[in-house]
Amino acid sequence: MKIFTVGGAVRDELLGLPVQDRDYVVVGASPRAMLARGFRQVGKDFPVFLHPQSHEEYALARTERKAGHGYHGFAVDAAPTVTLAEDLARRDLTINAIARAADGELIDPYHGIDDLQARVLRHVGPAFSEDPVRILRLARFAARFSDFRVAPGTLDLMREMVAAGEVDHLVSERVWQELARGLMEARPSRMFEVLHQCGALARLLPELDALFGVPQRAECHPEVDTGVHVLLVIDQSAQRLCSLPVRWAVLLHDLGKGVTPAADLPRHPGHEARSVKLAGEVCARLRVPAACRDLALLVARHHGDVHRARELTPEEVVRLLEVSDALRRPERFERLLEACTCDFHGRLGWLDVPYPAPALLRRALAAVRSVDAAAMAAVCSEPALIAARVSTARVAAVAELLSGHPDAV
Repeated sequence: MKIFTVGGAVRDELLGLPVQDRDYVVVGASPRAMLARGFRQVGKDFPVFLHPQSHEEYALARTERKAGHGYHGFAVDAAPTVTLAEDLARRDLTINAIARAADGELIDPYHGIDDLQARVLRHVGPAFSEDPVRILRLARFAARFSDFRVAPGTLDLMREMVAAGEVDHLVSERVWQELARGLMEARPSRMFEVLHQCGALARLLPELDALFGVPQRAECHPEVDTGVHVLLVIDQSAQRLCSLPVRWAVLLHDLGKGVTPAADLPRHPGHEARSVKLAGEVCARLRVPAACRDLALLVARHHGDVHRARELTPEEVVRLLEVSDALRRPERFERLLEACTCDFHGRLGWLDVPYPAPALLRRALAAVRSVDAAAMAAVCSEPALIAARVSTARVAAVAELLSGHPDAV
């Protein structure tokens, strides 16, 4: 029995990056031998064991043979005769197919070290095409290692996989899982660039893919292309260390521009309502968690209102705060403002352009919250009258704020 460290731990060590988790491959062992040493088996599809003390994962060396569509259709062989090279051959990328022996020796049969040095994402071999999840994983690695390029042959293979319909067999939960992880990388735009280049984006997120090539007014969007704008925006969300709900929301905020009637271009009147509809359909299809879905719909509907905050009347400001549920859910409202900030600055040359809208709306929310609705209810028993008085008082508080702070508008 021989044990090797494999995968991301070896890759990150060679790149000088901190190692989060370590995975091990065991060569020359059987499940019975692992159990006899105190390991606990946890894998269903193939033998994976937890170390009795460290609880780290140890997998028996294995080979896989395609036996169906998607990423579940595999026949696995984890016999003691499977070699380390055979196990590494089934891995996705050469940079993930490097092993380190207990004595520190590196085993690199597929030249992953060369690709690390050349900053290339390259598939190990033909087995890459057997698992469509690998398209998503490679795109996610492009977002993590943003200075790496995809090898031309690998990109061609990904296109062939898309044309063969492999990505159509991915289940929604796995697609969401990989997209969510990619969005949290340092430069998430790279993930969607790669998916767009290989054709997978058109199959997985056709609503987003449709934005590429759609023009916008150059005076508001110097980058012009709506798809390019969205990539700039999601990178803004990463640079600002935004949460996953914010990153997901800004990814979907302009989907309605992809179906703007040609006669209206490059303007996009009413795109917010169309964006809400399409964002809702995407979230339902991918079974997106409620927090991400709700913020995406909120941003899609109201990002234009937030951008126009300086032009709104006091009544319109109060209405925006009320319909966005800012009083009951101030944390979510703050996420709306974060998303709108990313949207505003995610334009070519607009990084340093002042954006006063969030500060104005935060002050307006504080003014509205200062209205003592409970006190009004204490002296009146008519619900309709109370609501009218509260609304009038809120509008008056915002009007006073705006008139007393001209710089705010």
